[in-house]
Amino acid sequence: MLSGGKAETATLAGGCFWCLEALFGSLRGVHSVQSGFAGGTTVNPSYEEVCTGLTGHAEVVQVVFDPEIICFHDLLEIFFNVHDPTSPNRQGPDVGTQYRSAIFCHTPEQRQTAEAMIAQLEAERFFDLPIVTEVVPFTVFYPAESYHKDYYELNPNQPYCRTVIGPKIAKFRRGYGEKLKG
Repeated sequence: MLSGGKAETATLAGGCFWCLEALFGSLRGVHSVQSGFAGGTTVNPSYEEVCTGLTGHAEVVQVVFDPEIICFHDLLEIFFNVHDPTSPNRQGPDVGTQYRSAIFCHTPEQRQTAEAMIAQLEAERFFDLPIVTEVVPFTVFYPAESYHKDYYELNPNQPYCRTVIGPKIAKFRRGYGEKLKG
Protein backbone atom coordinates (compact mmCIF):
# COMPACT_ATOMS: atom_id res chain seq x y z
CA MET A 1 0.00 0.00 0.00
CA LEU A 2 2.80 2.44 0.81
CA SER A 3 4.99 3.73 -2.01
CA GLY A 4 8.16 2.56 -0.29
CA GLY A 5 8.36 5.15 2.44
CA LYS A 6 7.23 5.13 6.01
CA ALA A 7 3.60 5.75 6.92
CA GLU A 8 2.72 8.78 9.02
CA THR A 9 -0.26 9.37 11.27
CA ALA A 10 -2.46 12.45 11.66
CA THR A 11 -5.09 12.80 14.37
CA LEU A 12 -7.73 15.41 13.58
CA ALA A 13 -10.92 16.64 15.24
CA GLY A 14 -13.37 18.59 13.13
CA GLY A 15 -16.85 17.66 14.25
CA CYS A 16 -18.53 14.35 13.62
CA PHE A 17 -16.02 11.59 12.96
CA TRP A 18 -18.40 9.80 10.59
CA CYS A 19 -18.00 12.63 8.10
CA LEU A 20 -14.24 13.01 8.48
CA GLU A 21 -13.75 9.25 8.10
CA ALA A 22 -15.68 9.22 4.82
CA LEU A 23 -13.82 12.25 3.45
CA PHE A 24 -10.25 11.32 4.38
CA GLY A 25 -10.79 7.66 3.54
CA SER A 26 -11.46 8.57 -0.09
CA LEU A 27 -8.08 10.27 -0.62
CA ARG A 28 -5.21 8.77 -2.61
CA GLY A 29 -2.30 8.09 -0.28
CA VAL A 30 -4.49 7.45 2.75
CA HIS A 31 -3.92 3.91 3.95
CA SER A 32 -6.55 3.86 6.72
CA VAL A 33 -8.87 6.07 8.75
CA GLN A 34 -10.18 5.12 12.17
CA SER A 35 -12.78 7.00 14.18
CA GLY A 36 -12.14 7.46 17.87
CA PHE A 37 -11.53 9.86 20.72
CA ALA A 38 -8.59 11.97 21.91
CA GLY A 39 -7.82 14.90 24.16
CA GLY A 40 -9.75 13.98 27.28
CA THR A 41 -9.22 12.49 30.70
CA THR A 42 -11.45 9.40 30.75
CA VAL A 43 -9.57 6.19 29.98
CA ASN A 44 -11.10 4.17 27.13
CA PRO A 45 -14.35 6.17 26.93
CA SER A 46 -17.45 4.91 25.20
CA TYR A 47 -19.26 6.91 22.52
CA GLU A 48 -22.10 7.50 24.95
CA GLU A 49 -19.68 8.88 27.57
CA VAL A 50 -18.00 11.19 25.06
CA CYS A 51 -21.43 12.45 23.89
CA THR A 52 -22.10 13.80 27.40
CA GLY A 53 -19.25 16.27 26.92
CA LEU A 54 -17.89 15.35 30.35
CA THR A 55 -14.88 13.24 29.30
CA GLY A 56 -12.96 16.09 27.67
CA HIS A 57 -12.47 13.99 24.55
CA ALA A 58 -13.09 15.15 21.00
CA GLU A 59 -14.40 12.93 18.25
CA VAL A 60 -11.34 12.41 16.03
CA VAL A 61 -10.12 10.47 13.06
CA GLN A 62 -6.72 8.90 13.02
CA VAL A 63 -5.43 8.99 9.45
CA VAL A 64 -2.53 6.76 8.40
CA PHE A 65 -1.07 8.11 5.17
CA ASP A 66 1.82 7.82 2.76
CA PRO A 67 3.61 11.21 2.80
CA GLU A 68 5.11 10.44 -0.63
CA ILE A 69 1.59 10.56 -2.08
CA ILE A 70 -0.20 13.04 0.19
CA CYS A 71 1.61 15.17 2.73
CA PHE A 72 0.47 16.42 6.13
CA HIS A 73 0.17 19.96 4.73
CA ASP A 74 -2.30 18.73 2.09
CA LEU A 75 -4.32 16.87 4.73
CA LEU A 76 -4.51 20.08 6.77
CA GLU A 77 -5.57 22.10 3.74
CA ILE A 78 -8.44 19.68 3.25
CA PHE A 79 -9.18 19.65 6.99
CA PHE A 80 -9.56 23.44 7.08
CA ASN A 81 -11.82 23.37 4.03
CA VAL A 82 -14.22 20.64 5.19
CA HIS A 83 -15.15 21.98 8.62
CA ASP A 84 -15.60 25.31 10.39
CA PRO A 85 -12.43 26.01 12.39
CA THR A 86 -13.89 29.28 13.70
CA SER A 87 -16.79 27.82 15.64
CA PRO A 88 -15.83 26.80 19.19
CA ASN A 89 -17.30 23.45 20.24
CA ARG A 90 -19.69 23.24 17.32
CA GLN A 91 -19.93 21.92 13.78
CA GLY A 92 -23.30 22.60 12.17
CA PRO A 93 -25.98 20.84 14.19
CA ASP A 94 -23.42 19.13 16.45
CA VAL A 95 -22.77 21.08 19.66
CA GLY A 96 -20.40 20.29 22.53
CA THR A 97 -16.70 20.10 23.36
CA GLN A 98 -16.56 16.69 21.66
CA TYR A 99 -17.10 18.51 18.33
CA ARG A 100 -14.27 21.03 18.74
CA SER A 101 -11.67 21.67 16.09
CA ALA A 102 -8.25 20.28 17.02
CA ILE A 103 -5.03 18.98 15.55
CA PHE A 104 -3.28 16.44 17.78
CA CYS A 105 0.36 16.66 16.64
CA HIS A 106 2.44 13.48 16.55
CA THR A 107 5.71 15.28 15.80
CA PRO A 108 7.26 18.74 16.19
CA GLU A 109 7.10 19.03 12.39
CA GLN A 110 3.33 18.49 12.44
CA ARG A 111 2.99 21.23 15.07
CA GLN A 112 5.11 23.60 12.99
CA THR A 113 3.10 22.85 9.84
CA ALA A 114 -0.23 23.31 11.65
CA GLU A 115 0.80 26.57 13.32
CA ALA A 116 2.19 27.95 10.05
CA MET A 117 -0.99 27.07 8.17
CA ILE A 118 -3.19 28.71 10.80
CA ALA A 119 -1.00 31.83 10.75
CA GLN A 120 -1.23 31.96 6.95
CA LEU A 121 -5.02 31.51 6.94
CA GLU A 122 -5.36 34.24 9.58
CA ALA A 123 -3.04 36.62 7.69
CA GLU A 124 -5.06 36.05 4.50
CA ARG A 125 -8.31 36.51 6.44
CA PHE A 126 -9.46 33.28 4.80
CA PHE A 127 -12.26 33.01 7.37
CA ASP A 128 -14.44 35.87 8.60
CA LEU A 129 -13.84 34.92 12.24
CA PRO A 130 -10.66 33.93 14.09
CA ILE A 131 -9.56 30.29 13.91
CA VAL A 132 -10.12 28.48 17.23
CA THR A 133 -8.54 25.16 16.23
CA GLU A 134 -6.47 23.72 19.08
CA VAL A 135 -2.95 22.62 18.15
CA VAL A 136 -1.89 20.24 20.90
CA PRO A 137 0.48 17.32 21.38
CA PHE A 138 -0.94 13.89 20.64
CA THR A 139 -1.11 11.72 23.76
CA VAL A 140 -3.49 8.81 23.34
CA PHE A 141 -6.12 7.61 20.88
CA TYR A 142 -9.08 5.47 21.87
CA PRO A 143 -10.81 3.70 18.97
CA ALA A 144 -14.57 4.14 18.74
CA GLU A 145 -16.83 1.12 18.93
CA SER A 146 -16.85 -1.10 15.83
CA TYR A 147 -20.30 0.07 14.67
CA HIS A 148 -18.76 3.47 13.83
CA LYS A 149 -16.42 1.95 11.22
CA ASP A 150 -17.46 3.00 7.71
CA TYR A 151 -20.62 4.46 9.23
CA TYR A 152 -21.53 6.70 6.31
CA GLU A 153 -20.78 4.03 3.72
CA LEU A 154 -22.96 1.50 5.58
CA ASN A 155 -25.76 3.93 6.51
CA PRO A 156 -26.10 6.47 3.66
CA ASN A 157 -29.87 6.72 4.11
CA GLN A 158 -29.75 7.38 7.84
CA PRO A 159 -31.24 10.92 8.24
CA TYR A 160 -28.03 12.52 9.62
CA CYS A 161 -25.96 10.91 6.86
CA ARG A 162 -28.39 11.99 4.15
CA THR A 163 -28.84 15.60 5.29
CA VAL A 164 -25.44 16.48 6.78
CA ILE A 165 -22.74 14.14 5.50
CA GLY A 166 -24.01 13.45 1.97
CA PRO A 167 -24.00 17.08 0.82
CA LYS A 168 -20.59 17.66 2.42
CA ILE A 169 -19.12 14.66 0.59
CA ALA A 170 -20.62 15.78 -2.73
CA LYS A 171 -19.04 19.22 -2.33
CA PHE A 172 -15.74 17.63 -1.28
CA ARG A 173 -15.65 15.38 -4.35
CA ARG A 174 -16.22 18.37 -6.65
CA GLY A 175 -13.40 20.34 -5.03
CA TYR A 176 -10.84 17.58 -4.58
CA GLY A 177 -11.54 15.18 -7.45
CA GLU A 178 -7.87 15.01 -8.46
CA LYS A 179 -6.90 13.76 -4.99
CA LEU A 180 -9.50 10.97 -4.78
CA LYS A 181 -8.81 7.26 -5.07
CA GLY A 182 -9.57 5.72 -8.47
